[in-house]
This record gives sequence, structure tokens and C-alpha cells, in this order.
Amino acid sequence: MFRTIRPVCVAGLLAVAALTAIDTPQAEAANRGRQYYGGWTYNPIQRYLHRTYYYLPAATATTYSYHYVVYYPTRPRYYYYYNPVSRQYWGRFDLEEKGYSMFAEKDRKEKLDDIPEKAFPKAGKMPAIPDTTDEDVAIEAPPLDAPKEEPKDEKKK
Repeated sequence: MFRTIRPVCVAGLLAVAALTAIDTPQAEAANRGRQYYGGWTYNPIQRYLHRTYYYLPAATATTYSYHYVVYYPTRPRYYYYYNPVSRQYWGRFDLEEKGYSMFAEKDRKEKLDDIPEKAFPKAGKMPAIPDTTDEDVAIEAPPLDAPKEEPKDEKKK
């Protein structure tokens, strides 16, 4: 008797647990907030780190959009913001000044080396969340937690 009841009870508990673990987009947005940054990922071939910046373009949106924040250990003063849809760098955060520089549309490029230093305006306050209709809601400053040097290649050990 216990052998037939036990699997049914376990299956019932698993079903209840699965139902309570399902997050709707609205619940996820409520848990995460209007915007947040993911963790760092290292690209050993191109030798940079990147993290995803997630945002809701409108307060009523239920699906996050995203851009990338790219950190080059060879350029340790800056985090660069990259739009994966337009495939362009559009600004940078100065880690020393704790301010943001957004450059003009004409200066946005796919390759960072194609953007002259003079295209970066003086660092200032963070811009509005991308694609937003709420102009008064700024991007949160990124966490200042990038490694100071490239991660060690585990295969070289």
C-alpha cells in the first residue's frame, strides 16, 4: 500500500513546488526591479570581460531588454556600453570620475578602436534608460567590481 501512495505523494509535492517556482514576467520584474546588471563573463580569445545590463524600457513593461557593459583590462579606467542590436558602442563609464560619457550618433561604432578619444565628451551623470519614455529615470551606475587584471588561463597551469 505504501509503495503506491508514496510515488503519488512525491509527484504531488513536486507539482506544487514546480507551480510555485514559476515566475511570470511581472513577478520577475518585481523581484529584480526596473534595471540590473548580471555578472562578469571573460572572453579569453578577445581578452575582455562583459556583463549584461538588463532594463525595462517602460515602467509597465514585462520583458527586459539588454545591452552589454564591456571591460578591457588594457583600458582599466572605463566600462564601455554596447548595444547588441545596433552593434555599436554608445558610451562609457569612467571608473575614476564615476561619470558617464555618451557620444553622438555619428561617433557610435562597432569597433571601439574606430572611435577617436575626442568623440567622448566629459564624464557626467548617467543617461536615461535606453529606449525609455520615462526620461527622468537614469541608468543605475554599474557595480565597480571588474577584475584589475585578466583572469588567468586555467589551461596554462
